[in-house]
Amino acid sequence: MKKLIALLIFFGLFLSPILAQEILDPVSWKVAVEQEKDDVYNVIMTAKIDDGWHLYSQEEADVELGPIPTEFAFNASAETFELIGKTQEPEVDPIWDPVFEADIVFFEKKAVFIQPIRIINPEGLSIEVEIYYSVCDDEKCLPPDTKNFKLGLNDASATATSAELTEADLEKTAALSIDIKGKERFEPDDEGEEKGFLTIFLLGFVGGLIALLTPCVFPMIPLTVSFFTKSAKNRQNGLANAILYGLFIFLIYVLLSLPFHLLDSLDPEILNNISTNVTLNVIFFIIFMVFAFSFFGFYEITLPSSWSSRMDNKATSIGGFIGIFFMALTLAIVSFSCTGPILGSLLGGSLTSDGGAMQLSFGMGGFGLALALPFALFAMFPNWLNNLPKSGGWLNTVKVVLGFIELGLAFKFLSNADLVEHWGLLKREIFIGIWILCALGMALYLFGVIRFPHDGPKKKRPPAGNILLGVLSFAFMLYLVPGLTNSSYANLKLLSGFPPPLFYSLYDKETEAPLGLEAYKDFEAGVAAAKASGKPIMIDFTGWACVNCRKMEEQVWSRDDIFDVINNEYILISLYVDDRKELEEDEKFHYLKPKGGVKTIKTVGDKWATFQTLNFQNNSQPYYVLMDADYNLLNKPAAYTPDADEYLYWLQEGLKNFSEAKK
Repeated sequence: MKKLIALLIFFGLFLSPILAQEILDPVSWKVAVEQEKDDVYNVIMTAKIDDGWHLYSQEEADVELGPIPTEFAFNASAETFELIGKTQEPEVDPIWDPVFEADIVFFEKKAVFIQPIRIINPEGLSIEVEIYYSVCDDEKCLPPDTKNFKLGLNDASATATSAELTEADLEKTAALSIDIKGKERFEPDDEGEEKGFLTIFLLGFVGGLIALLTPCVFPMIPLTVSFFTKSAKNRQNGLANAILYGLFIFLIYVLLSLPFHLLDSLDPEILNNISTNVTLNVIFFIIFMVFAFSFFGFYEITLPSSWSSRMDNKATSIGGFIGIFFMALTLAIVSFSCTGPILGSLLGGSLTSDGGAMQLSFGMGGFGLALALPFALFAMFPNWLNNLPKSGGWLNTVKVVLGFIELGLAFKFLSNADLVEHWGLLKREIFIGIWILCALGMALYLFGVIRFPHDGPKKKRPPAGNILLGVLSFAFMLYLVPGLTNSSYANLKLLSGFPPPLFYSLYDKETEAPLGLEAYKDFEAGVAAAKASGKPIMIDFTGWACVNCRKMEEQVWSRDDIFDVINNEYILISLYVDDRKELEEDEKFHYLKPKGGVKTIKTVGDKWATFQTLNFQNNSQPYYVLMDADYNLLNKPAAYTPDADEYLYWLQEGLKNFSEAKK
């Protein structure tokens, strides 16, 4: 009865419609023996491999953590038969693998392995073969598997063999089961995307407000509004023209994003590729440095004067709606030296997210709206012009402050390239040190200690606004200082996503987990830590030889914001399904595989692979599960997700559901 109950529990978990996943077994083996001559025979092991999957060579790759090689073990002895040389395998050329950074030999579709043997005693001879192997495709790897076969000299083909299940085996299998709750599938919604569009629109709007305070734009407000109100036939006509002028400014900046929609439609991945392109990030760094020193007053960047003159002439000669459009275009061209760096920041920020062209349009729309609003509002309420501050030295101060901000942003782009290529130029502490110098330089400038070429005569006492902004800049510098240390205060959570991640450090950050993260290698220990800390759990089913596990860690987890979420908000449990450390004898058992056959659980990797299959009906890696310490799922488990923004949304969705459940 006890045995029957255990079986029912076991198969009940597997038949769950909520978490049902396909258990993959992409390699089928056939073993036969053929006589070559006299007492020499060949044991022929043929692997039929499903399309898209790779079976690896017996030779280990020349890399510390490479793919798991295929192994063959025979029951040869001095009384039965002996092996002649090594097992032969197909000759194929190795292919360079950028993840393992080594030449890797693998087989596709079909591979035939031959082991020559010499028969010593043919009487009652039984040949037993154990095949140990692992396979991967372009998205996932499977844990190592073992197949056992047995055949005699006169058998047409081998018989697959397996151990017999005992009641102890069933009990140990049942002990690996956990009572997962909240198994409802969590369907993604558009909330994250809508929030992203709103955020970028507001950032663009703020950028436009900042651009209004620059010397290229601010003096144009009263001049333009006065032109419309005085040259119009009546007040209503002047108001309509000013509103139309503002509308055209808004449309011009939105139209600037249209070419990116064309690129996005031709190749949906192109904007993401651009954002991670090392060359482009270095170009952005150089451009931002050039803009920064332009803001400092060492030179001025403008579009060709002939462009603005031509647009101005068209606005004067054509008149009407079209003339107003060319006036708006003239403003966009003339103000480029001040708006260009701000738009560049918006462009660079938009291209680093999956929203791409659409987010860029929202950002440009917010920027254009902020520039356009003053012209319409002051035309509607012309008396407000009397309350505008007069143009003067404060406009130069705004430009210099923007110069320091551009300088800091420039090194962000260089940091992106540095992280991708692992140059080691801008480790976290060096990057923060540069920002400290920028913040200190801004404070000293605002306090009047340092000067730039276009500044007017030095005043005895800096204006109150300069002092206030200088104090804030100095306070920001003090906030950054702990980031230079190796203490717990080095995290700088308010800047999450801007400096290089904590693991990219001058200090020794090595741990046994990827990227220097803290990870538990045992499920029970991780659950205990989650209960003690009150944090949710992230289970990472991975493997030392899992290609896409390394890709996820190095290309997705390494992104600043994702690293911070995993490091600070979750208890990470990394379970390696190919860990070949032997279990204690009393922990070993036999496991009934879903597609038939019995697997011997004798290593740590076998245990965690079975744990994954048993509880989540999935046997591929990478595979990620978010749950709380009471085994309540927080959202739908995820597999290989190379899109970093999608993966971040998945992590944040888990945190949101965890927080709501606690409430």
